[in-house]
Amino acid sequence: MQMPREDIPQRRTSKKRTGEILVEMGLITPQQLEEALEEQKTSHRRIGEILVAKGWITSTELTQALARRLNVKFLDLAETKIDPSAADLISEKDARRYAAIPVKYVDDHTLLVAMVDPANIFAVDDLRILTGYDIEPAIATEEDIFAQIAKMRRLDDKVAANLEEQVDSGEISAEEVRDIREQIDEAPIVKLVNSILAQAVDDGASDIHFEPQAKELVIRFRNDGVLHEIMSVPRRMQSGVLSRLKIMADLDIAERRIPQDGRIGLMVGGKPIDMRVASLPTVYGEKIVIRLLDRSNVMLRLEDLGFSPKALARYQKSFTKPYGAILVTGPTGSGKSTTLYATLNILNSPEKNIITVEDPVEYRLAGINQVQTNPKAGLTFASGLRSILRCDPDIVMIGEIRDRETAQIAIESALTGHLVLSTLHTNDAPGALSRLTEMGIEPFLTASAVDCVLAQRLARKLCDACKEPYKPTQEMLRRNDFPLEAVENWENVTLYKPGGCSRCNGTGYKGRLGLYEVMLVTEAIERLTVERKSADEISRVAQAEGMKTLREDGIEKVLAGRTSIEEIGRVIV
Repeated sequence: MQMPREDIPQRRTSKKRTGEILVEMGLITPQQLEEALEEQKTSHRRIGEILVAKGWITSTELTQALARRLNVKFLDLAETKIDPSAADLISEKDARRYAAIPVKYVDDHTLLVAMVDPANIFAVDDLRILTGYDIEPAIATEEDIFAQIAKMRRLDDKVAANLEEQVDSGEISAEEVRDIREQIDEAPIVKLVNSILAQAVDDGASDIHFEPQAKELVIRFRNDGVLHEIMSVPRRMQSGVLSRLKIMADLDIAERRIPQDGRIGLMVGGKPIDMRVASLPTVYGEKIVIRLLDRSNVMLRLEDLGFSPKALARYQKSFTKPYGAILVTGPTGSGKSTTLYATLNILNSPEKNIITVEDPVEYRLAGINQVQTNPKAGLTFASGLRSILRCDPDIVMIGEIRDRETAQIAIESALTGHLVLSTLHTNDAPGALSRLTEMGIEPFLTASAVDCVLAQRLARKLCDACKEPYKPTQEMLRRNDFPLEAVENWENVTLYKPGGCSRCNGTGYKGRLGLYEVMLVTEAIERLTVERKSADEISRVAQAEGMKTLREDGIEKVLAGRTSIEEIGRVIV
């Protein structure tokens, strides 16, 4: 029903609270609401946030409840056709500012606008002035609105706005901007590269691969840990695209015989994105891989990464100690750095001197002294670490323990009163202690210094919009190591499998969550380490003392409907 603008502030809203409406809708039980209200007293978060974080409702269900409470339409933007001419009435900057996107014309005078907060009458009023139309507000999820803003964005406007922001922040000089602006109008290759980078950010890709083949340049994005081919570029444009990327990353465009590393700093859609660029000579030309580092991700809380309450309590017990070594293990791309940065965010305070030595510095953190290694100049992990220890640190973070010298200094630092955080490449937590012994560290030093080992993997989360429930067989549960309780009560177990919709690009998965194995180094484990026992023996004792293995943590998340058994099989042996 069309509503005149002056009536919008008086829109009749329900007197019921959001939690009560969710109970009414049958989405949560009164007991769950009671539990969330208790948690709200200490966390001071919104009730909806708590319920979504606990996995009891989805963000879409929360938005539907808010629509009922505010007496406005709920719009599922994944299924709603947006009129481009209506969407173009406001700029991308204003759309992001008000978290709103015009959807369609209701009539000659009224515009239907999807908003995150339709109760914000000031935003509604500003949108009326900006568009020249009366506004009929509707509600949609924040994720949907920002996804649509990204899709509707016009590339040239975005690139120009980004360049202005880069000049203001000192990322690039005004001379470079003028040069790029001239090329935007003249060179299709510059537009193509910009559009690929923009699309990668919009799609939430972690890496972009530019791969020369015999007849074309193939471009692939890594989304949620899996590579997908996005497009291919004719071979005649290959050298132009690769040269453009090398210029942006300040690499030597004349050198094509040896690998090179560089960095691009961009503002994309108002978000600061660091891009690590690596080139590798192949038989068909240089392959270039860009790792996208979204600086806003570094502000994640440990609770948001996927820790179960018990695993988080075990990990917190360790990193809140004033000294000792904490090792995070796992393969490349398993989220080790994100976990360490989230930990540093908690530990960061004016009273503490925190110094890191990294290769390279992935995220730049306020209040933390970060050192980047430079082997050509003689600044290695080991030499950097020795210098750091002369600078009175309280907490030291080492990007990776790669050799005996670095390991020796890290262990000695932990024994002399420093809290040391680092990563190590092993398959599981117990294997880290054996690895240090193999590196040449005396087992009695390792046993005394290491306080906690955290092993992790990243599994794709099932898309909330399209995951499909199914009933497993008892044999399937037994074969996949489900807990005895689940196997015996298999008739009551519901699992989920990927579906496929527009929100998740047909994959059935959207986003990732961590799987964790937290091993505290107790007296029993210290004794086994000193006796040079195998990782398997250490693992058996750790499990007897309460450690959940990666697979057990993964199975718990399958039972909770957050991921699938196939995904656990993909990431964990």
